[in-house]
Amino acid sequence: MPFVVLGIILVILVLIIIGNIRIVSQANWYVVERLGTYHTTWGAGPHIKIPFIESIAKKVSIKEQVVDFKPQPVITKDNVTMQIDTVVFFQVIDAKLYTYGVERPLSAIENLCATTLRNIIGEMELDSTLTSRDVINSKITATLDHATDKWGIKVNRVELKNILPPREIQDAMEKQMKAERERRESILKAEGDKRSQILVAEGEKESQILRAEAEKQSAILKAEAVKEQKIREAQGESEAIMMVQKAMADSIKLLNEASPSDKVLLLKSYEAFAKAADGKATKIIIPSEIQSLGATVTSIKELVK
Repeated sequence: MPFVVLGIILVILVLIIIGNIRIVSQANWYVVERLGTYHTTWGAGPHIKIPFIESIAKKVSIKEQVVDFKPQPVITKDNVTMQIDTVVFFQVIDAKLYTYGVERPLSAIENLCATTLRNIIGEMELDSTLTSRDVINSKITATLDHATDKWGIKVNRVELKNILPPREIQDAMEKQMKAERERRESILKAEGDKRSQILVAEGEKESQILRAEAEKQSAILKAEAVKEQKIREAQGESEAIMMVQKAMADSIKLLNEASPSDKVLLLKSYEAFAKAADGKATKIIIPSEIQSLGATVTSIKELVK
């Protein structure tokens, strides 16, 4: 009987121990209290909680969190009321301060963000507000990061999501933007027309230059062709003269080599005289031999008579 009771007690103890084993994931911290007061913070890994003495007060995520706060009404330096909503990126760096430092951390961050935003925008005019998002983001981030240190929170950055001025100001801004777009469009169109005219003028100029260059080349080619023709004609005439002279020289050479008699020479003279007296020559020079022959023919004619 005692063994049975002991066994039951051991089983109960084992079940209690198993029931108090806690495994903390990588992205969390567990804040542990002992008898109602802070004892320790468990990091990632297995832990055993002492039953009835220790308790887990809070499970804290150490991942970066993103909170989108609703639009807040703010007034600029020139008394323009706008609606601005913000996005806050923060991360818990101290689980103990996060658990015991503030009752509702997210609500505290939202109210602090709205107060800081009103202070910053209140020192700026409308135009500066619309064009200085980065400056506003930096100022809010620095202010919130410093104020939330005592809560174990680090504010990594704050972004202005939307800036909504009053409807009438939005309409005026839209008209101004439309006018600016039309002005830019007119400028671009004028620049395009000017550029087009310049390109057309350059094209005409280039065309005239090419046309003049072509005419110049054509004239040069024609002149060179005429020059070449005259050179060839002169060369042809020169070659013809040379060939005639050569033929005459060869003929004389052959006559000299043949040692012709006086009768042959006399016959050649007759042939030359016949050619000279073909009616085309204006003057005829009669060789002395032919003149004597004429005289002989006259004497014979007188004798016959």
